[in-house]
Amino acid sequence: MRYEPLNPDLGDALAELFAALRAAGAERWFHPHPLTRDEAERLCAYDGDDVYAVLVDGTRVVAYGMLRGWDAGYEIPSLGIAVHPAERGQGVGRTLMERLHEEAQARGATQVRLTVYADNEPARRLYEELGYELELKGDDLVGYLAL
Repeated sequence: MRYEPLNPDLGDALAELFAALRAAGAERWFHPHPLTRDEAERLCAYDGDDVYAVLVDGTRVVAYGMLRGWDAGYEIPSLGIAVHPAERGQGVGRTLMERLHEEAQARGATQVRLTVYADNEPARRLYEELGYELELKGDDLVGYLAL
């Protein structure tokens, strides 16, 4: 499995991941943007300070992640990930998050943040195992990790 920043060559594979996420109902948990082919192509052509990356197994995208907020001037980026339904529970999310943490640190961030629904127990467990301190804010948990 390899970590890659998004690029135009990954558009089809990312669109396939987005379709699998939609089919599995993942939009309930993960909705930073539409999970459409058009959005996959837009993200693969993105050129800015935020980070959009994937884990690729062969030619298949098995996980997608982002560090957003730098474009808007924030010092602490917000991290988000989505893992292909067939790959969940196999360490793929952890691997991608660790790579995104490294990327954030290399770009000078001292922390990252994330938001998770309080009832998304698998995600909560992963984030807590990685050291995020989660705090309830409304219906969501907001977590911070010092890098």
